[in-house]
Amino acid sequence: MKKLLKTAIAAGLLAMAGMGAASAEALKVGVAAEPYPPFTSPDASGKWVGWEAEIIDAVCAEAKLECVITPVAWDGIIPALTTKKIDMIMSSMSITAEREKTIAFSDKYYNTPTGIMGAKGETFGATPEDLKGKIIGVQVSTVHEAYAKKHFGPTAAEIKIYQTQDEANADLAAGRVDAVQADAIALDAFLATDQGKECCDMKGNVAEDLEILGPGIGVGLRKEDTELKGKLNAAIKGIRDSGKYDEISKKYFNFDIYGS
Repeated sequence: MKKLLKTAIAAGLLAMAGMGAASAEALKVGVAAEPYPPFTSPDASGKWVGWEAEIIDAVCAEAKLECVITPVAWDGIIPALTTKKIDMIMSSMSITAEREKTIAFSDKYYNTPTGIMGAKGETFGATPEDLKGKIIGVQVSTVHEAYAKKHFGPTAAEIKIYQTQDEANADLAAGRVDAVQADAIALDAFLATDQGKECCDMKGNVAEDLEILGPGIGVGLRKEDTELKGKLNAAIKGIRDSGKYDEISKKYFNFDIYGS
């Protein structure tokens, strides 16, 4: 009996060790550690849901990779990648020349306009002249911060920097800033909330600046991970060719989020 018990315990320990090894092999997909609907948000159980969360699942399944979503503070997400705390970034990160000095990117998996949102009743647009003398809120370490500083900074009253987009939106609703700049889809998601409907509306999309805003959103990778990059590029193409990409997108959008 003792021999059988020892055998059972040993088998159990081996199984647990195997589970640990399998878990260790899972690739950590970094996302910003705050709600960013309709892309990624934690539900009541803590599971990350949204369009981008579903695209992560689909891309990893297509590439036959085991992945786990790993929330990271946005302003530390690239250092988390380069120090191997995570293995890739899929968090609406724009492909830009500045970021490509530090990391590599996959092919794009979506591309949407950049918008300006302001208080209802205020009539202004999205040009530097429209925003002259105004306080503009943007999220830290984003293309929107870089764009606003370059295009609006010389004439704006202030470019106010926030840790999260939620904080910027809340200050707009409270009247502490005149406008915020962000991805147009993310702003639309805020405008669909009770607070957004009451306080604010879209003022327009900013003019293109490919150098800052980039050609679209890609998976952020370490430069040396060329094999992983190849698998992800093939998987992005695969889910688009199979119709899985459109199947997911139609649940969230009534337009082509992939863009031109």
